[in-house]
Amino acid sequence: MKVLVTGALGNVGKFVVKELIAKGEQVVAGDIDITKIKSLFGDIVSAVKLDFTDKKTFDEALKEVDRVFLMRPPHLGNPEDLYPFIDAMRSYDIKLVSFLSLMGVEKNPLPPHYKIEKYIEKVGIPYAHVRPGFFMQNLSGIHSVEIIEKNEIFIPAGRSKTSFIDAADIGLSIATLLHEPEKYKNTAHTITGPESLDYYQIAEILSDVTGKKIIYRKPGFLKYRSYYIKKRGLDKNYVNVTVALYFMTRMGTAKMVTDGFYKITGKQPRTFREFANENVDYFI
Repeated sequence: MKVLVTGALGNVGKFVVKELIAKGEQVVAGDIDITKIKSLFGDIVSAVKLDFTDKKTFDEALKEVDRVFLMRPPHLGNPEDLYPFIDAMRSYDIKLVSFLSLMGVEKNPLPPHYKIEKYIEKVGIPYAHVRPGFFMQNLSGIHSVEIIEKNEIFIPAGRSKTSFIDAADIGLSIATLLHEPEKYKNTAHTITGPESLDYYQIAEILSDVTGKKIIYRKPGFLKYRSYYIKKRGLDKNYVNVTVALYFMTRMGTAKMVTDGFYKITGKQPRTFREFANENVDYFI
């Protein structure tokens, strides 16, 4: 049987695909754009179009599949948007669904991840929730624009600390869970990087690695929201979710460091300095 990876073109999904293949699994890579899937992975995966808003794409994606990596696309802000697909999984003999959730969500019903976790549990599909800290790729991705163009980090996190984790490490964790479905049935895993850093420390590390002076601007929520919607042109719902997450970060929800990654993989997670050195081209 095969493993379906939803959001296969995303930050985490592409690493899940890579690690599953390394473990000898047959992978169905699902996303909106089949051409891009084939371009990225070639013939080593089965590429399928999967759109959570189009039920007609579900059966083809789930055919011959017994395990699923499930992630919520950033533009789908309502947890109910994923319920039809979760319902569809009930018609198949799914041994394990690993949902990409959020660190601390078990104590916070505000993010959509909370309701999605609960719905998976309610319908009775065996699960292994993965609750990572903030992705290091947030800095090399969406927030890299200000780092490159203005030499500044523009994030409303105040002086709070975050236990950043590399999406590659998240991918390895999820692939390991899906590779051993019976062992990890009905479990939840909080995984983080090895250290908790504030954005002043992140700015120092990026300054060292890039050789340019990078500062942390620390905007307020309204200024950040206005800038990302009006200047950057990002979707309002997506920006609202990020504002909520940074509000939680200021409350201290993102600073915890766990050994969850080590317990799953037997390896130590990558540090932010290691990540920055390996991905310096995204910051200059």
